Amino acid sequence: MKYNKFWRDVLLGVENLLLHKLRSFLTMLGVVFGVGSVVAMLSVGEGASKEALEQIKKVGSNNIIITSMKSVEEETETNQRGPRMSIYGLTYEDRERIARTFPAVKQTVPVKLIREEAHIGERSMEIRVVGTTLAWFDIVRRPLLAGRILSPSDFEGHSAVVVLTEYGARRLLATKNTIGENLRIGTDNFMIVGIVKSEGGKAADLQLPDQEVDAYIPINIAKTYYGDTTRDGTDSREMKQVELDQVILEVEDLEHVEAVAKGIEVMLDRFHTKKDYAMSVPLALLKQAEATKRTFNIVLGSIACISLLVGGIGIMNIMLASVTERTREIGIRRAIGAKRKQIITQFLIETVVLSTLGGIVGLGLGIFIPLVITLTAGMPTVVTPLSVMLPLFISIAIGIVFGLYPAARAAEVDPIIALRHE
Repeated sequence: MKYNKFWRDVLLGVENLLLHKLRSFLTMLGVVFGVGSVVAMLSVGEGASKEALEQIKKVGSNNIIITSMKSVEEETETNQRGPRMSIYGLTYEDRERIARTFPAVKQTVPVKLIREEAHIGERSMEIRVVGTTLAWFDIVRRPLLAGRILSPSDFEGHSAVVVLTEYGARRLLATKNTIGENLRIGTDNFMIVGIVKSEGGKAADLQLPDQEVDAYIPINIAKTYYGDTTRDGTDSREMKQVELDQVILEVEDLEHVEAVAKGIEVMLDRFHTKKDYAMSVPLALLKQAEATKRTFNIVLGSIACISLLVGGIGIMNIMLASVTERTREIGIRRAIGAKRKQIITQFLIETVVLSTLGGIVGLGLGIFIPLVITLTAGMPTVVTPLSVMLPLFISIAIGIVFGLYPAARAAEVDPIIALRHE
C-alpha cells in the first residue's frame, strides 16, 4: 500500500513539473552541467594520472637508475677553457662496490652509451649504441619482435652482434631482411640477431632507460671497440672519459628501494669528490605521482561540485516560486485533510525528481565529453565507477537538501489564508 502511494506521489510530482516544461528543463540544466562537469573533470584527471603512473611503472618500481653527468665544476671549466678531455662519472668499481655492499640489490646492470652513425647499404642514421649485459633485458623488459636477445655465448665468444629497436630496424632495414643482416656502426661491422620494441621518451619527469634509436651490444665488445674515451656526441669536438654512463639496479623488495637509494648516495658521495652522477628512483616518483593524483582529483571535484551547488540553488529558487504560485492548491489539499507531512513529501519529491533526472542526463553528458576529448585531443581519459556514482548521489542529496526549505514553507501555509489566495 505504501509502495503504491509512493509511486502515486512520484507521478503527481512529475505531472506538476510537466505543467511548466520549459521552466523545469531550465532549472534542471544547472544540475545537468554540474554533474557533467564533475564526471568529465574526474575522468580527465584520472586519465592523465593513469598515463603518468603507467609510464613510471615502465621504468620499473623496483629499479634505481644512476647516470653519469658532468659536475657543476666540470661544466664551468669546460665553458671557460673550451673543448677538452672531461673525466667524470661512474666507474666499474662503483658497480662492484654497490653489488658487494647492498644485499637487497638483486642485480646491477652496467651500461656504456656511445653515439655513432649506423649504415646498411646507402641507408644511414644516428643511433645510440648501448653496451650492456644480459641483465638489461631482465630489468628493461620490452617485447621481442624478431630473432633473439643477447645470449651468454655472445659474451663468451666476444661476438660482434647487435639487437636493434623496432624504430631503427624500420629505418635501416626497410627493403632488406631483418635477422642476419650486416650493420656497420661507425667503422665496425655487427650482425643483427634480434629486434625489440622500445618505449623511448620520458615517463613523467623520468627518462626511460631505452630510446627508439638503441642498438644493444655486449659490454665487453663496447669496451674493446670504443674504450672509455669517446666523443661527447657525434658532432662534438669535446672528448670524455667515462667508464660507465649508467648503472641500473634492481632491488628485491619494494620496501627497501628508498633506503637502498639513500645508502648508495652516501657511499658514492664518499668515493666521488665531485657530484658527477644523478640518481633517479621511480618508486619515489610513483608515490609523488599518486599523491598529486589525489590532490588533483580533490581540486577538480571541488570546483565541479560548486556548479552542482549553483544548480541546487536554482532548484530552491524555482520551488519557492512554485510554492507561491500554488498557494491555493496547497490550501485545498490541507482543507480536505492533507497533513503537513504529505505537503512536504509532495514538494520534496518534485525537487528530487528534478535533481535526479538532471543527474542522469548529466552522467550521459559527463561520459560523452571525455570521449570527445580522447578522440579530438588524443588525451587519455578514464571514467571510473566512483566518478559516475559520486556526482549522481551528490545531485540527489542536493535535491533533498535544497528542497527541504521550499517544502517546509509550503507545509506552513495556513489553509484558510491559502483558500482566499487569488
